[in-house]
Amino acid sequence: MQNFSKEKIIIIDDDAGVVKTITTLLESMGISFDFSFNLTEGLSKVAQYDFDVVLLDVNLPDGDGIANIPDLIDKEFAPLVIIMTAYSNPDGAELAIENGAWDYLQKPVSIKDLKLQVLRALQFQNQKKQVVKSKIFDAPDIIGSSKAIQKCLTQAAQIVSSDGNLLITGATGTGKELFAKAIHENSARRNSKFIVVDCSVLSETLIESVLFGHEKGAFTGAEKRRNGLVALANGGTLFLDEVGELPESIQSSFLRVLQEKKFRPVGSEKEVYSDFRVICATNKDLEKMVVDHTFRMDLFYRLKSFVLHLPPLKEREGDIGKIAMSQIKICCEQHHIPEKQVAPDFVETLEKYDWPGNVRELINAMETSVTAAQFESMLFAFHLPKKIRAQVTRKSIKTEPFCPMFENNRPVVEMTSLKYKDLIDKIEKEYFKTLYSSVNGDIQKLIVKTGISRAALYRKLKRHKIK
Repeated sequence: MQNFSKEKIIIIDDDAGVVKTITTLLESMGISFDFSFNLTEGLSKVAQYDFDVVLLDVNLPDGDGIANIPDLIDKEFAPLVIIMTAYSNPDGAELAIENGAWDYLQKPVSIKDLKLQVLRALQFQNQKKQVVKSKIFDAPDIIGSSKAIQKCLTQAAQIVSSDGNLLITGATGTGKELFAKAIHENSARRNSKFIVVDCSVLSETLIESVLFGHEKGAFTGAEKRRNGLVALANGGTLFLDEVGELPESIQSSFLRVLQEKKFRPVGSEKEVYSDFRVICATNKDLEKMVVDHTFRMDLFYRLKSFVLHLPPLKEREGDIGKIAMSQIKICCEQHHIPEKQVAPDFVETLEKYDWPGNVRELINAMETSVTAAQFESMLFAFHLPKKIRAQVTRKSIKTEPFCPMFENNRPVVEMTSLKYKDLIDKIEKEYFKTLYSSVNGDIQKLIVKTGISRAALYRKLKRHKIK
């Protein structure tokens, strides 16, 4: 029997009897353990210490175990979560697996079944540890040490050993092509070509020729024979960027190529063989496209043997500054100028911006800043694009409720000099005048802001002579 003395399990369950039974079993197996009677303490312990397995109840005094699985496994080396519950709920079982659980056991769990699941989980974890140790994923162009990006790098290191098709998802500018190329360069196909196809720029009439090639005279303008990109990728990797833009007319043809590794160039009677791996990238929801019948279901499942999701830049805590410094150095080298220093407000502004364009936008912003600084030795926030500074400045302004009767906390008019009715009337008039101006007279917006009916609003505007 394998020795599990170095492994550690945590039990998160509010039933003292269940905890006692499980700890007795783990002691007999020589396995170290810890336990918590509530979710809050359990989450804190998992965040601080390394556990191989979490035995988790569902209905805890301070939360739902299943809903918190993503938080429990949000680590570079995640523990396996085994759900244990007295409630029979098929929907809950399905949700647990979708959230990342290893297994779902219904109480009362027999000692034999629990022991078997624990052993299998620990064996899986030990195997995974050995595989991760043996993997060296060399990706010098991917900069960042955030938990989010390290998780992606760990997943990429596991993917390179397989030749299965890969789908990379994520917003525009998150670095999908960069990851695709890094995976190719770490794979067994590294000595062959990495061919990029941007599906978004190819017209429906040209894409078949671009992918599969054509014979001389196959169509008007085909003055000589050309190899397609699929043939050029033989032995290497074919990267389909924006695969969601692949025309429906070509999807069935490409599916056959993936299955058979054979294709027929346009105008040719002979089939050509090409051994290639496909890596696809998209910022679209392909599953929704399948439901909407704009993307073939069989092609979708053929493309996603593995799925790698890249996080947006704003979720990569601590990476923005590192990427910026690296890009500034590159820009200075390209312009043959001394490397520029950065002022504190420059980095502060970068950290406060939302980066909707992600890494690509950050790289462009650094190029713009270096150019704007010209021969100046230090970059200040002022050198950043105006759009970035404007958004950060806007976010920094705290909006306070505006009362037209007050200015700098002092009354504009002496309130005690007015009768109550006149004072209320004056405040109301200023209120509607200010709102009317702020929405440029848009009646629908005024209705939403004031919360009164259209008829009542018109009466107020007429009464106060606001046109």
